[in-house]
Amino acid sequence: MARRDDNQSAAEEKQEEADRYRRAAEDALQQLDWAIGYLHGIRKVGISRALAQNRSYIRQELMGEHEAPLPAQKTKEA
Repeated sequence: MARRDDNQSAAEEKQEEADRYRRAAEDALQQLDWAIGYLHGIRKVGISRALAQNRSYIRQELMGEHEAPLPAQKTKEA
């Protein structure tokens, strides 16, 4: 019985650690969102577009989330 508790607590610890990493990644992506918006606002559209594509890749491929395109990803400005 004690062995099962050890395994269960180890699994819980790993899940908590994974949750902490996910929260940190989400916080970093929020900061990236702000930077993309700022760069787009000061008309650094090429840089903001490249960062937006990177953000999309991270969210879709690494975090398994789907998202709708944001204004900085599709713009009429060149």
